[in-house]
This record gives sequence, structure tokens and C-alpha cells, in this order.
Amino acid sequence: MKFLAPFALLTVASFMATPLLAAEEAPQLTGCAAKRQAITLQIEQAKAHGNAEQQAGLEKALSEVTANCTDASLRKERENKVLDAKHEVSRRQADLDKAMKKGDAEKINKRKDKLAQSRKELQDAVEELDQ
Repeated sequence: MKFLAPFALLTVASFMATPLLAAEEAPQLTGCAAKRQAITLQIEQAKAHGNAEQQAGLEKALSEVTANCTDASLRKERENKVLDAKHEVSRRQADLDKAMKKGDAEKINKRKDKLAQSRKELQDAVEELDQ
């Protein structure tokens, strides 16, 4: 039993140090490599917390990303997300303009909130495009 305690401590310490070492040594990854790294980090966290179901799901996701992800397809997917977000902003702007013509203050406020949310989603999509 005395042998297992230091071994367990060493194991826990190595799991905790691995993300730190990876963050220091690895350059900023993009595309599928970044996606794989993010899933790998989540797998390590699931292992550390003993969440076997989450770990199994993440390992399946990692194998699918490894098998199917290409940087070109990922970029195209993200570009489509940006286009969809732009269309949504345009639609929300039109809704706001329509509400402003009618002069209904309650609808104007609701439309402004929805437009702000759509703009935030567009900004998020644009930022994700560079990852």
C-alpha cells in the first residue's frame, strides 16, 4: 500500500503537468489539429474526474474527427456558419426596421435585443473562422 500512494501521486502530478507542458511547447494549432487537441484535453479531464461515459463519448468524437476532418472541409463549414450568421443579422435588421416604422416600443426593444444577439453570434462565427 505504501508503494501505491507515491505512484498515485506521481500519476496525478503528471496528468496535471501535461496540459501545462503542451501549452508551453506547442505552437498555436488551427483547424483539425486544434479540434483534436481540444478533444484530447477534454478526454484527459474526463479521466481525471473519473467520468467514464464522457470519456467514451469524447474518444468516439476524437476518432471521428481523426477519420473525417480535413482543414478544407472545416474551413468551408465555418465559412457557411459565417454566411448563415450574416443572413440572420440582415433578417433581424429588417425586422427591427419594420418595427421602427410601426412605432411599437416593446417590439422595437425586442428586435434590438435579437439583433444584438445575432451580431454576437456573427462575431463568434468570424472569430471561429480563424481557429
